[in-house]
Amino acid sequence: MRHFPSSARAACLAALASLALAGPAAAASYPDKPVRVVVGFSAGGTTDVAARIIAKELGDDLGQSFVVENKPGAGSNIGAELVARAKPDGYTLYMVAVTSTINQTLYKNLSFDIVKDFSPIALVIKVPNILVVNPSLPVKNVKELVAYVKAHPDKLSYASSGSGTSIHMAGELFKLRAGVDIPHIPYKGSAPALTDLIGNQVQLMFDNMPSAWPHVQAGKLRALAVTTAERSATAPELPTMMESGYDKFDVSSWFGLIAPKGTPPDVIARINASVQKALAKPDVQQRFKDLGAVTAKTTPEQFGAFIKDEVETWATVVKASGAKVE
Repeated sequence: MRHFPSSARAACLAALASLALAGPAAAASYPDKPVRVVVGFSAGGTTDVAARIIAKELGDDLGQSFVVENKPGAGSNIGAELVARAKPDGYTLYMVAVTSTINQTLYKNLSFDIVKDFSPIALVIKVPNILVVNPSLPVKNVKELVAYVKAHPDKLSYASSGSGTSIHMAGELFKLRAGVDIPHIPYKGSAPALTDLIGNQVQLMFDNMPSAWPHVQAGKLRALAVTTAERSATAPELPTMMESGYDKFDVSSWFGLIAPKGTPPDVIARINASVQKALAKPDVQQRFKDLGAVTAKTTPEQFGAFIKDEVETWATVVKASGAKVE
């Protein structure tokens, strides 16, 4: 039997002790430096707006800056991959959206798995999508839009915040159900897509309500319908797509926080507790409500189960639509 010097044994025991205490100790001192919150879309879109609201609340509560970093591209996959490969210490978080659960099926060669390679923290908000058109388009409802598209083939295109987003999928579902063919123009986020929609470079879009609604209120866009099963409290006058004649047309978006797989559970719990504290504040709830969003309350385990269910749900939609991105 091989014997080790007492000094070596002592070093090993100290290392093991430090590992055993790493979780609780990390949580007790977390955060002791700025935390970055990666967003897979450009600034100005709903993911970015939601991330900045919750990042400020986390920073105020936990005493360190939570800095939002925009890493747009590839339908948010660039940002997600960056976080999947980051050190799992709680100092790199990802503002995940429904997009990532769609991408799991839509993209055939992803370098990460949204379920297996991340630790869920908390769902933050859910929002309806809204069908908006450029005001120059002579349509006031979905029925008129479909008739116009069929009468003017090859004259319209629809924008999205990127391939694989719920905005993209809503557009593909609309094409499938309405029997129309409209070219899809993907952007690196809602903000640049909305800019071109307002400028009539594209003519319609299914956008998240928080980013599109201010432009509707300003008269720069015309809203035709919401994509959820029920009407939105923010715009109760707008019919749903189902009311407009499209059964089972129920598409919504959601946004939450996740971390690289292996992030200490105590750190995850600390961030979750801070998120729940923020979402319980009336002023935060009102800010999200004004944007057409509804706050959520979940444990990390509940959010993880939710993400897994979303991957399965969207896999069915993606396959039925025939949409794919290499």
